[in-house]
This record gives sequence, C-alpha cells and structure tokens, in this order.
Amino acid sequence: MDTIDLNAPENYINRELSLLKFNKRVLAQALDERIPLLERLNYLCISCSNLDEFYEVRVASVLQMASMDPAALTIDGLTSSEQLEKIGIEAHELVADQYRILNEVLIPLLNEQDIHFLRRGEWTESQLRWLEKYFNDELLPILTPVGLDSAHPFPRILNKSLNFIISLVGKDAFGRNSGRAILQAPRALPRIIQLPPEETGGGSHDFVFLSSILHAFVDELFHGMKVEGCYQFRVTRNSDFFVDDDAIDDLLHAVEGELAMRNYGDEVRLEIDANCPDETVDFLLRRFGLTRDRLFLCSGPVNVNRLQAIYALIDRPDLKFPPFKPHIPSELSRNKSIFNTIKKQDILLHHPFQSFTPVIEFLKQAAADPDVLAIKQTLYRTSLDSPIVNTLIKAARDGKEVTVVIELRARFDEQANIELAERLQEAAVHVVYGVVGYKTHAKMCLVLRKEGRKLFTYVHLGTGNYHPKTARLYTDYGLFTCDKQMGEDVRRVFIQLTSLGKVSKLNKLLQSPFTLHKALIAKIENEISNARKGKPAEIIIKVNSVVEAKIIQALYRASQAGVPVKLIVRGICCLRPGVPGVSENIEVRSIVGRFLEHTRVYAFANGGNWEVYASSADLMDRNMFRRVETCFPIENKKLHQRILHDLDVYLKDDDQAWLLQSDGSYQRCTPKGETPFQAQTELLRELVIEVNRK
Repeated sequence: MDTIDLNAPENYINRELSLLKFNKRVLAQALDERIPLLERLNYLCISCSNLDEFYEVRVASVLQMASMDPAALTIDGLTSSEQLEKIGIEAHELVADQYRILNEVLIPLLNEQDIHFLRRGEWTESQLRWLEKYFNDELLPILTPVGLDSAHPFPRILNKSLNFIISLVGKDAFGRNSGRAILQAPRALPRIIQLPPEETGGGSHDFVFLSSILHAFVDELFHGMKVEGCYQFRVTRNSDFFVDDDAIDDLLHAVEGELAMRNYGDEVRLEIDANCPDETVDFLLRRFGLTRDRLFLCSGPVNVNRLQAIYALIDRPDLKFPPFKPHIPSELSRNKSIFNTIKKQDILLHHPFQSFTPVIEFLKQAAADPDVLAIKQTLYRTSLDSPIVNTLIKAARDGKEVTVVIELRARFDEQANIELAERLQEAAVHVVYGVVGYKTHAKMCLVLRKEGRKLFTYVHLGTGNYHPKTARLYTDYGLFTCDKQMGEDVRRVFIQLTSLGKVSKLNKLLQSPFTLHKALIAKIENEISNARKGKPAEIIIKVNSVVEAKIIQALYRASQAGVPVKLIVRGICCLRPGVPGVSENIEVRSIVGRFLEHTRVYAFANGGNWEVYASSADLMDRNMFRRVETCFPIENKKLHQRILHDLDVYLKDDDQAWLLQSDGSYQRCTPKGETPFQAQTELLRELVIEVNRK
C-alpha cells in the first residue's frame, strides 16, 4: 500500500475561506425563527462587523503576499491571486445574503413589531419638519462638503467612514462647473436617529438613518447648483500594522506612530449605494485603485453594523434573550476569605454560566489585605473603566508591589491599551509591554501573600481576557489554585516577561513559544501508541481555530491509527475530516449560539487516565510560535470530570452544532429526537438546577 502524503494540498482547507464559512454560520442565526427578533438583528450585524475585519486584516494580508511573492502557495495549494478570486465569490454571496435577510426578512418582521426604519418617502409632514430642524441645528454646522477641482483634490477618506459622492449641475459661486463633491459624515454623529413621538406624532420606535437625512437636505449645502445624485459609500482599508521589532527603541511610541496611520492604510474594499451610476462607480474605483472584484453594491445602508445601536434603544424584553444571573459557586459565596477557600481546593469558573465577580473579588481582597505583598497580572484586552484596573491602581497606591504586563499590540485595542498603560504608570504600577516580537496572550494573575512566616502564591489562570463585559458574552474557563508548583510556574513566567531571562523547566505549565507545541504533539503521539497497544485512546479538543500544520498532521496520524478525534472548533479549521485513509476518525463541529464559544481545552484519554488542560492558545502558528501562551492542567478530580462533562454536552449538541464535511462545507445538525439538544441551553439549565439545589 502506498504511503499517504499528509502534506498533500488536498488534505487541507483554505484558512480564509474557512473563516468566511464561519461568518455564514453566524448569519444563519439571523434566519432562526426561534431566536428573539432583536437578537437575530444582532447576528446580522455581527456577520457584517466580522466581514469588515476580514477585509481589514485577512484580505489585506493576502494582497500583501500577492505583491511580495505571487508564486507562494498556501497549505491547500492556492496562490494569492487564486485565493482572492475565491474570496471575492464567497464574500459577494455573503453580502447579497446579508442585504436580502435585512430587507426581505428582518425589516418586515420589525415593522410588525412597530419598529420602523423610515425611508424619505414615508416621512409625515411633522416628521419632515422635525428632521429639517435637526439637520439645520445638529448637522449643518459641522458638515464640510468638498467640491472637487484642482484646488480641492479628492479628500483622504477615513477607514470605514460614511461618505457621500454628490453629482452637481450648474456653476458654483465662482462661475465654474464643478460636477462632483464629496461629503464626509463626521464620526461623532449617530448613524441612526430615533424620532421623538411626542414631537413627530409617530411611533415610539421610529428610526431614520443619518444617510437619509443627508440625502433629503443635501441641497442646502450647494446653493445655486442642482444636486442630480447623492450616493453613500464606504472604503475599507488595511488596518493591520507592522512594527519592526529590530529597529525600535520604544514599543509604545512605535505603536502610537502606527496607529496614526491605521485610518489611511491601503484600500482593500469599496462599498457603495447600489443605485449609484456606473460612471460614478468607475470614478471611485479609479480613485481608490480597486478592481470590481472588491466592489460591493449595497441595497441599504453601507454600514449595516450601525443597526446594532437600536438594541439598547428599544425596551422590549420579549424581543431579546431572557436574562439570567450568572452563578457564584457556593464555596465562594459562603466564605468571606477567597484565599482560605482557594487554599482548601482548586476552583473552576465557567463563564458566563458562572459569574466573573469572583475574579474581581480575588483582586479586591488582595488589594485590601495587609498580608498581600505583591500582585502580578497580564492584560490583553480590558476596558479603561474596568474594576480590575481600578483595583490594581488602588493596590499600588496603598504600597503593594503591583506589576502589569500589557500587550500593546492586541489588534484594535491598541489605543485603549496605551491609555491603560499610561493610567497605571501614573499610579506607580510597574508596567511592561511584554516581549518584543511575541504578543503576550497568556491570561494570568498572581497574588503573593505572607501567612505567618510562610509565603503563599495564589494564582488565577484563564482561557479568556480579564474583561468583565465580554465575560458575560464569551464562554471561558478560569482556574483559581494555590498549588505550590503551579504558583512557582506562573511566577517564573512573569519573571521571564519582565526580565527577559530564560526560564528553567516548568513543573506543570506548558508555555508557548517553548514547550506547548512539542507537548501537544507528544500527547497526540501517546494516544497513537496507546491505540496500537489496545489501550483506551481518544482526543477531544475545543478551540477557536485549527490551522497549524504539524499538529494537523499529528491528528491525521492519530486518525490513521484508529484514535477517535473529536474537535469542537468555533471558527477556522484547515483540517479536512473524512478523507479516506487520512481522517475518517476525525469529527469537526462548530457551535454557534447565544454565547461566543471561546474556551480552549485539550483532553487526552491517556490509556484511561484522562489528562485535561485548559489554555489561552488556539492551534495556530501564531499561538504556538509567536505568542506567549500558557496551558494549564486541571488536576482536581471533580473539576477534571466537570470539564469532560462539559465537552460531552457540546458533543451531544444536535441543534446549534454544524458538522464540517470533507469538501469544506458545513451542515447543520438535525435533532435526533422531538426536542433539540442545545449545549449552551443545557449548561444554563444545569446552572439553574445547581442554584436551586443550594
């Protein structure tokens, strides 16, 4: 029998196309009639926001590769130009579906609920008067139309900003025929305006797009000329930036400098009103140096994301997911000292089913405790007003040794992290920016406490960011432990991040870019060995992305050896399941539900003695080799079994789960019985049972 080449391109799925497939799964939620209507609108908006980032980062990256090395091939054997062609086809289909769902499904359903997006032809006289006054009082003073001529060249267009190209007839104030003008909508302006019913005589949920108002009154900006056409457009630019790690002296200043240019990166996409004449479309394409494969004609607002704003403006609980109160484990709620509780036993939190409050309380107690000597924490994404940040500042001002490792290059959070770093430094917190060339993505917090004559180390390790708001939206695990070896490992990693010195061998933690990749492959190989010996062998992995080739190949070898491999992959998956002789024993499923699946778990049967790890790392090249990541064992038997139970719940999902097919497509699972089984719903149900039991 010929040896199968596991490197063969046909054994892999294109990364970019896989990401677009994920976006289609998100959009499918907008069509699910069982989901509350405003939540369905949110899913539509999320799919649009995801596509923005896809063009800003992923398409921009493919374009750069095309200019640098046109002959370079992806793992699945495509050149950059071939990728761009396939991306264009998939993306245009996705955008067409987005506007079809908005115009033909969601807007009619919203109308039935007396939620209206009013077009200009639908305005009553009283609404028209109010909007005209709004235009004159609120908009006109800050608008700056630019007539195009040799002295008024085409203006610089901000990334993803709302703009209008206006066709004019007649002579301007100086006797010239201008022909065209550009109007940029200031970013400070709301894109959706709610009409006050008491002044307009309409419903309480009547909304008008900013673009509609500008269209209606644009003539006021061009006295003496006739406006023949006004068309909204939006340009998406390359928003990834490059910092030369070998040529910088100050990472903070380097990132600040690159941020200033983000809004003016190379153009990668043009969105424009579908009614815009071809001549005007061609003019804009030439202006931005774009071809028609990156042109999107929009049958509605060019930025559908803005519709998400109405969610907070509409008080209709019946159109939203029912609220729930995250549970606080009883061992924490009944014990005033979180340190005493952690010393007795490890504690595992599963957000958002369980509250993020204990993480905040852990830091608050550490800040207030006179026996706590030092606090060390990593911050990748958080909010400036986060109680965690406020607590770290208080601890530093009270004389505690506080060290914070902030990753300045967390994509799209760079500015917030710069401001956060400055605020912490003002409070005398020791702030470092991680390691140049390696993003610090690990989620760690360490508290050093003196108890009598001994020092005890308490740590929190997580799969998600220290962000209280996303902790209510993302599923993540967080582990509290006072294990001596684990604490020593975390302390050594912090020392490495601040001193840049080498770390001696860690006791229990696996760490990127040093040991995690090798350790995961070794554990996969161990399952292969056990399968060949007739011992229990199985692999269950739950992550956001599977891209890294060596690990994919190891999983293929496991499948060939008869090891059942069950992957729960939310987003990108380059592994192709069901390939004869390669991956018949691999199942890949994606869960798309109320919460964003974000936990990273690696579980190995290990001959019947299961090993379970949680991690900050996905199976991607960047996580394995270009980031500082941690992967930590769940050793407490009860917690160990709990995670295996959670994984089993996800594997039973037959309603919100999508199965990846060997051709790269996804098929939504069909419920096996009369009642569909949803993993997230089941975990919420178990939460209610546990709360009632207590």
